[in-house]
Amino acid sequence: MQLTSEQASVLNGEKGEVMAKVMKTLVMYGEAFGATHMVAVTAKNGHLVTSFGLSVLKPIYELMNQLIDAGVVSAQPFSVDPRPLDKHVPANFLQNLFFNVMYSKQKDYEAQLKKMGLLNSDAFTCTCYMDQVGNTPKKGEVLSWAESSAVVYANSVLGARCNRNSGVIELFGSIAGCVPYFGLLTDEGRKATWVVEVKTTKKPEAQLLGSAIGMKVMEDVPYIKGLSEFIGTKMNDDAKAYLKDMGAATASNGAVGLYHVDKLTPDAVELGEALIAPDAKVYVIDDAEIKRVKDSYPCIWKNPDAQPKLCFVGCPHLSLQQMKQWTKSLDAALKATGRAKVAIPTVFTAASGVLAEFNKTPEASKLKEMGVVASYICPLMYMNNPLCGKMPVITNSNKLRTYTSARYYTDGEILHLITKGGK
Repeated sequence: MQLTSEQASVLNGEKGEVMAKVMKTLVMYGEAFGATHMVAVTAKNGHLVTSFGLSVLKPIYELMNQLIDAGVVSAQPFSVDPRPLDKHVPANFLQNLFFNVMYSKQKDYEAQLKKMGLLNSDAFTCTCYMDQVGNTPKKGEVLSWAESSAVVYANSVLGARCNRNSGVIELFGSIAGCVPYFGLLTDEGRKATWVVEVKTTKKPEAQLLGSAIGMKVMEDVPYIKGLSEFIGTKMNDDAKAYLKDMGAATASNGAVGLYHVDKLTPDAVELGEALIAPDAKVYVIDDAEIKRVKDSYPCIWKNPDAQPKLCFVGCPHLSLQQMKQWTKSLDAALKATGRAKVAIPTVFTAASGVLAEFNKTPEASKLKEMGVVASYICPLMYMNNPLCGKMPVITNSNKLRTYTSARYYTDGEILHLITKGGK
C-alpha cells in the first residue's frame, strides 16, 4: 500500500507504539481488500457499533485502556449504537438479574467512551443521522463507520461514502483520520450489479422489500426501479423513513452496504442508469415474490401458537415522524376496538434526541396513556438475554427477526395484534 510520508511516519512509530499499531491494523485491513492507498476521513463525526458493556468483552476494555493511556483518542467526536438497558422496558426479576450480570461493564465502558471522544452522553442510537442526534454526513464525505443499518443509509440516502467495516476497525479509522480506499469508497465499487424491478400492485412493506433484496443480491449493489412510483421522487421525511427500514433489512437479511433508487437517491438522481454495470443481473419483485419471502420466515418459538408477551417497534430506531404516526395509528385502532390500552406490552424505540422532541408533542402523553413504553434501548441487546430470547416476542423489524427469536409481522399485523390481542 502506498502511504503518504505522514502516514508512513505514524506506521514507523513516530507518534508512539500504540498509534503505530492502529495504523498497521488499517494497512493490513486495506491490503486484505486490495486497497492501494488511504483516503482522509472527511466527515465531521464518527460512529461506533460497540455500545454494550458485555462482561465477556474483556479484550475491548483492555484495548480501550491502552489507547486512552497512550493518549490515542478519536480525531472525531463520535456517536455510538444504542444502550442495552432501560429500566422502563418490561422485564421480570430473573431477567433483570441476568441483565445486570450480562452488562456489568456498561458504566465502566461508557466512561471509556467519553474519554475516547463520545459526542455527548445521549449519543447512543443506531440512527445517528437523525437531525435530532446531530451526526448527519454530507454527500461525498468519507466515513469510518461499522453499524450496518447506518452505513447503508449514509451511502444510499445521504450519498456519503463508507465501507461495511467491522467494530474497532471503524474506531481506528476515526483515530487515524484515514481509511483504506476500496469497495464502496470508489466510483467503480458503487456501480450496481443488480437491477431490481419493483412490480407490486401497491407500495411494498419496506421491511419485506428490503429482506427480498438483501437475500437475493447479498453484498452486491442493487439499482431499484419502480419504487419511486410508490414513495415519490422527493427525499422527504416519509421517503427517508421508508428507506431507513428497507435499507436495514437489505443489510441484515443480506450484506448490502449501498443501494440506488431510480429518480430518488442522490447518486441515482445525479448519474441515473449510468450507475448500472453492463452485465447487471435482473430481479423482479411482484406481489407473489413478496408473499414468498414473508412465508419463508421460520418461527423459532418453542410453542409457535404461544400468545405474544412483548412487542418491539423501532429496530432501527424510529424517526420523530414515525413516532407520531405510530401513535396516531395506534390511537385510532384502539378506539375502533373499544380498548384504552394495548393488549400486549409494547415498546417503541428511538434515539434519545428524538424522544426528547417527541415528548414536547401532544402525542407523547397519548402514547403513555395507551400503555406503550417509549425507550432508547436496543431491542437486539434486550433479546440477547437468554431469558428474554425464550419469550414469544413480536416485531415489525426484519433485522430483529434475523438476529433473535423475535417473530416478524407487518405494520398492519402488529397494529392488529397489539390492539386486539391474539397471535
